[in-house]
Amino acid sequence: MNLTSYLDLYALLDKKSGSREERRAFGLEHENLKEKPLQQLLLWTKEYRGHLKRPRLSEKIGSYLYGITLTLGIIAFLLGLFSGIALLNYSGHEPVNVVYFMAMVILLPLLTMALALISMFRAGASRSFLVHLSPAYWMEKIIRLFPGSVKKTFDEVQINPAIVNWLIIKRSQMLALIFSAGLLLALLGMVVTKDIAFAWSTTLHIAPQEFHRMLETVALPWKGLFPSAVPSLSLIEQSQYFRLGEKLNPEMVKHASQLGEWWKFLACATLFYAIILRFCMWLLSVAGYRRILKRSFFNLDGSEKLLREMNEPVITTSSSKREPAFESEGKHYSREINVFNDAYDRTLGWAMSEDDLKVLNDAMGVISPMMEDVGGTNSLEEDRKIVSRTEGSVLLYVKAWEPPTMDFVDFLEDLAKTADTITVAPVGMREEAYLPGNRELAVWGRKLQNLGEKKVWLKI
Repeated sequence: MNLTSYLDLYALLDKKSGSREERRAFGLEHENLKEKPLQQLLLWTKEYRGHLKRPRLSEKIGSYLYGITLTLGIIAFLLGLFSGIALLNYSGHEPVNVVYFMAMVILLPLLTMALALISMFRAGASRSFLVHLSPAYWMEKIIRLFPGSVKKTFDEVQINPAIVNWLIIKRSQMLALIFSAGLLLALLGMVVTKDIAFAWSTTLHIAPQEFHRMLETVALPWKGLFPSAVPSLSLIEQSQYFRLGEKLNPEMVKHASQLGEWWKFLACATLFYAIILRFCMWLLSVAGYRRILKRSFFNLDGSEKLLREMNEPVITTSSSKREPAFESEGKHYSREINVFNDAYDRTLGWAMSEDDLKVLNDAMGVISPMMEDVGGTNSLEEDRKIVSRTEGSVLLYVKAWEPPTMDFVDFLEDLAKTADTITVAPVGMREEAYLPGNRELAVWGRKLQNLGEKKVWLKI
């Protein structure tokens, strides 16, 4: 289940693909999915996808969205990389303030994730202020301004606004994750290639002991696994930096070799708050996106009708009533039956497909373990093989409006040699509830009467 399947189903329903009989035949073929409507829709979409003109709508929109995501992903990674390099740039004259980097990898992710959570609760609305703050949203708006086929493609499809909102939320979390990966790479790269002296400095009146307690709280997720990645009180005291006087504290210079130990804390903070928590948010957005996408399949115009036509018989009963015409007595053949048996050992259809037979049996309320098509495009050898393995009671559907041919009569004579009983059932068009006319029944009755085969019965 993905956006491609949703768009393909949208296009197929808009095109009104598949006749009533084809849809019912599909439902009968996959009757085990009757209680799983979403699986039915997905499988039907997969089977009929080839009816759509290439490139399909889903392919065009998927290509545009991939291009947008790739472009924004590259931009996000480069922004994260260069932001990290800028924050960690060490000139040698003054230390790198860890507070800036902490704000980028702890405060900013927590703030944006909180906003993302709020936007998830508001994603069902067609207009969500927080969703519309996302760069992904505005990038797609800019794409719509392009002339030609791009704008036409986006204009010809009406996607559920909730899907668009969740798609933007999901991609925003992914872009933030890529940005954070750039930050982490910048940190590791700068630590490896440079001898950086870290310090901390703030205008706020915070004592080293208070700052230490705060950092211990921040480091709780990894404190037990990596105790060395938690700054000690002595390191915090030695690395406090004051800009006044533009001179370094002699104590900082004395312990310069220890100032680099801050990188472990910064790396763990980036990994946990900016990457692991963000990844969890991305998973949450994926779950929300899939949930709304699943619900939207059933909200598409025509999806309920499609499911109904797949799961309900074309007609529920086979009536024996006929319009009075042609034959006043309504007797066309010496061996007639008014209703079908509940079951037959084999169902055959003259110049009919197996799907047609499934639909007919379903409409007539007939159970048959074996269904095969005969005549039509079948060779004589193929029909003989079917006859040779046929026994018991046989139901033989024929098209009422087509008079019986000599090929049919020859086949029926051969079939009578192996079967116990044969019920010939002329069927009309679906628009007529498959009921044949009296004139058509008279034609078939005369032909069967001339045949004189006692095993053959005519369903009227």
